[in-house]
Amino acid sequence: MGPETMAKAAPWPLDAWYVACTPDEIASKPLGRRICGQAMVFHRGKDGRPVALEDFCPHRGAPLSLGFVRDGELVCGYHGLTMGCEGRATSMPGQRVAAFPAIRAFPVLERHGFVWVWPGDPVQADPAKLHPLFWAESPDWAYGGGLYHIACDYRLMVDNLMDLTHETYVHATSIGQKEIDEAPVTTRLDGEEVVTCRFMEGIHAPPFWRMALRGAGLPEDALVDRWQICRFSLPSHVMIEVGVALAGHGGYDAPADKKVSSVVVDFITPETETSHWYFWGMARSFAVQDTGLTDTIREGQGRIFSEDLEMLERQQKNLLAYPDRKLLKLNIDAGGVRSRMAIDKAIAAEAGPLAAAAG
Repeated sequence: MGPETMAKAAPWPLDAWYVACTPDEIASKPLGRRICGQAMVFHRGKDGRPVALEDFCPHRGAPLSLGFVRDGELVCGYHGLTMGCEGRATSMPGQRVAAFPAIRAFPVLERHGFVWVWPGDPVQADPAKLHPLFWAESPDWAYGGGLYHIACDYRLMVDNLMDLTHETYVHATSIGQKEIDEAPVTTRLDGEEVVTCRFMEGIHAPPFWRMALRGAGLPEDALVDRWQICRFSLPSHVMIEVGVALAGHGGYDAPADKKVSSVVVDFITPETETSHWYFWGMARSFAVQDTGLTDTIREGQGRIFSEDLEMLERQQKNLLAYPDRKLLKLNIDAGGVRSRMAIDKAIAAEAGPLAAAAG
């Protein structure tokens, strides 16, 4: 299937930067990963920069990800065909390779602790289009995270993250509490972002935030003001500003020594129409040098997201089993609905010129 056909039919934007992997995943061997329906292989070239190629050997179609890296080039593990970083064969035992067909090379860059890939038109792949991440560019923030492979449509994860009402039920023992249900939700557009907000005042912190207060040297049993500000940006990123402040000190705007605040980081990279790669983490601006706290938060967050995983995968199975069932859209769904509208608009914009050219 060519890129033009995919741009018309695929349920994801192609002209965008997606998180492909973390640097450690390509530290010692090639990594094969399907992204936006396309099989890719990642490795490091001789200069140390990441490379992304089509995971297809032009000789017999073997996955290049089953091979190995030699002098910065990818050697097929089937018959030894060596592929250069631009997607052209450079050598093969006993063969002349100059006339071998090239494979596709994808634009790739390494920034903010991630390797990013552009699955669409390479001419449009401008590094300046990478979504800014203020927490990744500042020494005043610490980050820890992980990766889950989830067997559901990536848009179901967007829905999940843009409506945190589910925390009361799915995450009852960690970050959920009844006050989330009771607090009003507002949804708005902020430039190109979809923003959903919820604020809670004078409540007791749930277990996860009690741990965070304790780690920051604040009383864990004090009444707090809590906030959740979910920000969706294309192609499928959700950054959630979360935190608690000692009650009566300004909530979200409280001074740094009266609160613990973080950004829940969610990079959602489509794999197929019913699966995605979920790069999750938390960036925090308190106790930044405490690596032990980073590990503790990562472990706790990993458990929380594993609860989402089961719910989303079972939801996907239900939707596949009953494709004609109509789903409700409530006021709490506004963030997810608007995010899907933004995704659909981006897909339509990519397909428009191609459809006109085909016609």
